[in-house]
Amino acid sequence: MLKNTAKLPFILITALFALWGFANDITNPMVSAFKTVLQMSNFRASLVQLAFYGGYFTMAIPAALFIRKYSYKTGIMIGLGLYALGALLFYPAAKYQAFEFFLMALYILTFGLAFLETTANPYILAMGDEKSATQRLNFAQSFNPIGSLTGMFIAQKYILEKLNSDDTDAAGNSLFTSLAETEQAVVRTHDLEIIRNPYLYLGIFVLLYFVIIALYKMPKITKTEKSLEPAKFVFARLLKNKNYVWSVIAQAFYVGAQIMCWTFIIQYAERLGLSKADAQSYNIVAMVTFLFSRIICTFLLRYIEGSKLLFFFACGAVLSTTGVIFIDGMTGLYFLVATSFFMSLMFPTIYGIGLEGLGEDAKLGSAGLVMAIVGGALMPPLQGALIDMGGVGSLSGENFSFVLPFICFVVIAYYAFTVNTKKEITA
Repeated sequence: MLKNTAKLPFILITALFALWGFANDITNPMVSAFKTVLQMSNFRASLVQLAFYGGYFTMAIPAALFIRKYSYKTGIMIGLGLYALGALLFYPAAKYQAFEFFLMALYILTFGLAFLETTANPYILAMGDEKSATQRLNFAQSFNPIGSLTGMFIAQKYILEKLNSDDTDAAGNSLFTSLAETEQAVVRTHDLEIIRNPYLYLGIFVLLYFVIIALYKMPKITKTEKSLEPAKFVFARLLKNKNYVWSVIAQAFYVGAQIMCWTFIIQYAERLGLSKADAQSYNIVAMVTFLFSRIICTFLLRYIEGSKLLFFFACGAVLSTTGVIFIDGMTGLYFLVATSFFMSLMFPTIYGIGLEGLGEDAKLGSAGLVMAIVGGALMPPLQGALIDMGGVGSLSGENFSFVLPFICFVVIAYYAFTVNTKKEITA
């Protein structure tokens, strides 16, 4: 249940989940877009994810220390300001056509997202009864895929379909690579502006939301004397909490798996002869599946303990990624789409389990769980490198690369099993 004074703030904060979902999933297809426009390897193009999710890792603890000293509202405003700045930096990045400039813009943008996630997740947990906290967070997280779907749609209709560098002849060969250097420069300028424009509009929208939050009087969560403790004592206490530590580890593996599945679904589909825009349609179907499953899970959590449901869903993801690895063609693509059904429960449930019973320590504890998003920075370049290396035996590089998400889901299944059975997790 929500506190009576928290209903409108709950709505305003829940909307933030959609806002960072939009940023996440308009950015995932940019790996494929930059690969084509700037003619680079899968590994180099996937540095987009290293910059994007690396920002979370860098800023999570500073964000947690900030909101611990000040307030949730101030943390949210800082987050929105950095979010807008990073998005608006796409203008000079496109003007100078520098990949590193785009990476810097994304890095700063996710400084803002780190503030928002570090703030919004524990804020939602604190807005009502602790017994319903995980269910409440799952509900708020249900708005994340709504933003993600919007981002995917914008990426498909207003970026991928408009990229001239992606045009092919009747035989499927790239027309862009056959152009003279001066002609390629014209196409590149056009396409980088196409990539730039949605981020500029996003930056303006985020600034408007900043004004709304600034003008509204948000409720304060009462602090306890424990909040006056030096941060090093809180972190020391958290590191001794095995449930928390393993929740952070599980979260890193989950985010890595999620970003790999949603980033390289385009490359997987392109190998089957689909265009980038058509491949993005399967990404959208995957997100619709994710959203549908999130709604189902929010209902099921009323009757089934979160750790039990997490174990069954992790096992389902292990089976579906096995299909992606060993079954070629469209069937393998269908298995990849189906994986999103099993992923929907994972982030908020691991988050809720990790912060359970932490009280005021949850403010700094949330930083570790947001830092775990670094899994989305480190693992996609590894998967890109596997794809660049080519196949293994009868498996294509794209198929074999999904052994990485497979391993991630095995780790999550182990984590859920140990939490559910109350067994002590050992290193």
